[in-house]
Amino acid sequence: MVVESSAGSVVPGGVWGQRLFKAVKYLTFAFLTLNIFLFFGQELESARHSLNQGFNLAQAVQLFSATLDTAAWVVLLLLFEVETAIIPDQYLVGWTKRSIHGVRLICGAAIVSAWFGYVGEWQVFLGALPAPAAACDLVGGDWSVLLDFDDFVPLSADNCALLPADTLQVSGLEQVLAAPAAFASAAELALVDVINAGAWILVVVVLEVEVRQQLRGGIPKRWRGLMGWSKIAIYSTLALAAIYWGIEGDFLDFWDAALWLFAFVFIEMNVFDWQFEQHAREQGGTG
Repeated sequence: MVVESSAGSVVPGGVWGQRLFKAVKYLTFAFLTLNIFLFFGQELESARHSLNQGFNLAQAVQLFSATLDTAAWVVLLLLFEVETAIIPDQYLVGWTKRSIHGVRLICGAAIVSAWFGYVGEWQVFLGALPAPAAACDLVGGDWSVLLDFDDFVPLSADNCALLPADTLQVSGLEQVLAAPAAFASAAELALVDVINAGAWILVVVVLEVEVRQQLRGGIPKRWRGLMGWSKIAIYSTLALAAIYWGIEGDFLDFWDAALWLFAFVFIEMNVFDWQFEQHAREQGGTG
């Protein structure tokens, strides 16, 4: 259904209000698309520090989980936009409906795969060993230093002296050293990735239920309270993850998380207007 400004609608009134609303919305979508390439560049840089078990499809998902996750979410976001704000309800039938649901299913599988990738990355930081030698003795041996999650630099004569005596070797990565503080920070960031990605999966589940119920005539009253409180809990978790990344100085993750929360404000507004207009039609039909 196409969202238009109407009494009770949350979309700004007037032609210019609607144009501004759409411009901000699609600019947000464009920034999210750009983030796919930013994450890819970041993860490509850290991919050479791959796990010792060898490179395969499962490890590719793990190494590029943020890229896969973001790309799948961008497609899913556009599908929600198409279904709730572009294509009228009467055309969401037949092959159109099946195509949208098919692509959404593929995106859902990619998102779940990315979540397992985040879990795999977190597991990397569940174990470490004492460094095999003093850091400066390892210079020239193709070792790297973990500064933070997905942030590595080559071990050199300049930075080896900065590593403490209790420097660790990250057992799940290939020839990577880490100061205990950097290792702990990376482990925390990896865990937040797992929680954040899991919360977004719950978001898509709730929205999928909303959209399907809306197409079947509206959300049952007995579900509305539960879904409302569920959304509050989930979005609060996502907001806390964004705040954590901001405090930790992880700008790309913070920027991406803030953009996604902002983008889903538009999706929620679309769903709200969709529900409002359907209710108005039902009221008009009973009058």
